Amino acid sequence: MTAKATDEATGTRWLTQDQQRSWRSYLVGTTLLMDRLDRELREHHDLSMPEYEILVRLSEAPSRRMRMAELADAISHSRSRVTHTVARLERDGLVERLTCASDGRGVEAALTDAGYDRLVAAAPTHVEGVRRFLVDLAADDDFAAVGRVFDAVADVLIATNPAADLR
Repeated sequence: MTAKATDEATGTRWLTQDQQRSWRSYLVGTTLLMDRLDRELREHHDLSMPEYEILVRLSEAPSRRMRMAELADAISHSRSRVTHTVARLERDGLVERLTCASDGRGVEAALTDAGYDRLVAAAPTHVEGVRRFLVDLAADDDFAAVGRVFDAVADVLIATNPAADLR
């Protein structure tokens, strides 16, 4: 939609043509990038991006374990979606669900040795895709600017929804 900078009736601050072009490039680029990274993980390692992200988060957690609710918050997925994804990983022997070590009431997801091995095998494929289709296409200062922009986006969104803190 091309309109004047601010619609006086609604107060809407419309995007300029350059801003619209950049926004649409971001939408298309991130969709294509995530689809490609997901496809490569599926083809080479029989893992989806959400499964890979769960394995990464568990590998970085103390004792390679996290409460299911904490895991869902960390990857910004609904608890039911994480439960289904963890169930698939559990069927494949990559994750197991255990009673919470700290209080005995909650449920934790724990990375198995097989899960860690699958992650170690998949990580080079994922990192190479991130490099080939994003990092290596940008100058260092442009890529640093992307990081600064999305740090600012995360800061604003976390301030309005602290449960969304994925860092």
